[in-house]
Amino acid sequence: MTRISAVGYHQPEHVMTNDDLAGMVDTSDAWIRQRTGITSRRIARDESVQDMAVTAAGKAMAAAGLAPDEIGQVIVATCSAVDRVPSVAAQVAGRLGIPSAVAFDLNNGCAGFTTALATAEHGVRAGVVRHALVIGAEKMSAVTDWTDRTTCVLLADGAGAAVVSASDEDGIGPVVWGSDPTRRDMVRMRDEWRPRFAQEGQSVFRWATTELAPFAREACARAGVAPGELAGIVTHQANLRIIEALARAIDAPNAVVARDVTVSGNTSAASVPLALAKLVERREVPVGAPVLLFAFGGGLAWAGQVVHCP
Repeated sequence: MTRISAVGYHQPEHVMTNDDLAGMVDTSDAWIRQRTGITSRRIARDESVQDMAVTAAGKAMAAAGLAPDEIGQVIVATCSAVDRVPSVAAQVAGRLGIPSAVAFDLNNGCAGFTTALATAEHGVRAGVVRHALVIGAEKMSAVTDWTDRTTCVLLADGAGAAVVSASDEDGIGPVVWGSDPTRRDMVRMRDEWRPRFAQEGQSVFRWATTELAPFAREACARAGVAPGELAGIVTHQANLRIIEALARAIDAPNAVVARDVTVSGNTSAASVPLALAKLVERREVPVGAPVLLFAFGGGLAWAGQVVHCP
């Protein structure tokens, strides 16, 4: 059986406010708050995806009390890394002194971390490794079109990490995941060597708020947890309006709903582990209580599972 034994996160120091953005494009603090709920976001200046991933992962390992040679697998979920080879995961393993672990990157857009978490959980459950390091790390500012006010107000940078460990008790529920490739172009990042993020915002909003709740509820059912028993809900931090609409549709009245997007922006694959690590840090959810993790985005893809809070 498996559990998340520890989490960690890292955000850049530089804070970009809505007023800062208003000096760059035709927008305002009121416009951004009304449509996204975001008040500020963190932007990496000199840090790379690898730098942020290493810091978050190091904190998670320290919290788990694990030495580098106890980590058997490293997976980094990212869609914004510049390096193709070596993978970010291999660079993280090298910088943290992790020897001979299987290390690879996984790109499933904003659903990357929950997809990677399930992938690592399957490996630990199968007995291939005892401890796996799963990281979501993004430098979305590097792929942002700063002239497009519909997207530049959303995106930000950061990293979150979790250690998945073998356990005597089951702490990670079955994953519910899938995709709708017929709508694959609704979120995209193309242009070869100079990629820029773009999306059909209204279409994505309708999809997220009208079609995803059944998958989130299915993740609860597969874990044997009723929505009313959830102590926390951590969805992809895309937009506050989407988060709150999805939470209402899941109908979990006792759950703390993560709203980290308001101060962190949309950090793609980093958003779920980042928000989860903050809930744990502030002890907003009791240790061992059930928390729904659910992410969605480019693909269009989704992945979610119920975990016991570390």
